[in-house]
Amino acid sequence: MMPAARESLLDAAYTALARRPWSAVRMVDVAAAAGVSRQTLYNEFGSKEGLARALVRREADGYLAGIERALATHSDARDRLTATAEWTAGLARDNALVRAMLTGCWSERLPSPTLSAVPSSSAVPAQRRADGPLPSPGDFVGMVRDRAVVVLTGPGVNKSDTADLARSCELVVRLALSCVAAPPGEGGVADLVRSALHRQLAGGAP
Repeated sequence: MMPAARESLLDAAYTALARRPWSAVRMVDVAAAAGVSRQTLYNEFGSKEGLARALVRREADGYLAGIERALATHSDARDRLTATAEWTAGLARDNALVRAMLTGCWSERLPSPTLSAVPSSSAVPAQRRADGPLPSPGDFVGMVRDRAVVVLTGPGVNKSDTADLARSCELVVRLALSCVAAPPGEGGVADLVRSALHRQLAGGAP
């Protein structure tokens, strides 16, 4: 199947999930909405569980791609980390699957795929990847922290400075996740992050 057709099926599944609980989403309806046969859907994903895993994997990848964009948008370390936190909180507010992945709180409306790998006999490389392990909330914290450290670490930075930076980056990610669970008031995520970073990055961008 062409990647565009797979995306169309995942889009159809995402739209269906926005309208009804996952338990009420029917494979035949997802296939019809994407304009393919139900057999084509099964050939691509194997099962409804396979479709769920692929959908979760896609939303996870989309979140991480947004992190890359946020880190690339600014030159100042504070601004980059603030953008990262705002992207995290904003996407989690708007995307129930991302919110569940980042918090570990899966509502009854959502699919709840096991995070560990499942046996895969799929001939589709993208599905074999989806059948692999899915990130836990702790995995996301580590991935975002480590990516931020790589982007923000300039040449000649010593190991102790890198460790301090890693702590600052992890603090920002965890602050963003706390804003997902309990949305902040006036000033929002950005004010919280800038206040938290004031001491850690007082000397300017690394």
